[in-house]
Amino acid sequence: MQGTTLSFRAGEDLAEQTRALAKAAGQKTSDYIRDAVREKNEREMASRIAMLSHKLSAKHLAANEEMDASTGDGLD
Repeated sequence: MQGTTLSFRAGEDLAEQTRALAKAAGQKTSDYIRDAVREKNEREMASRIAMLSHKLSAKHLAANEEMDASTGDGLD
C-alpha cells in the first residue's frame, strides 16, 4: 500500500500504550494507529451527518407547519 506519510508527536505514555495495545491486538503499531484514526474519522463523519440531518428535519418540520397554518387563509 502506497500512501502519504503522516507524522505527529506523542508523549511517551501514549506511545507505550499504543505499542502495547497494537501488540495485544496482533497488529503492527502503524496498522493499529491507521485503524484508530479511520474509526475516529468515521465517528466524526457520522456525527456530522446526524447533526445536519437533524437541522434539515427541523427546517422541513417548520416548513410543513407553515404550510399547514396557511390552509385556512382563504387562498385555496
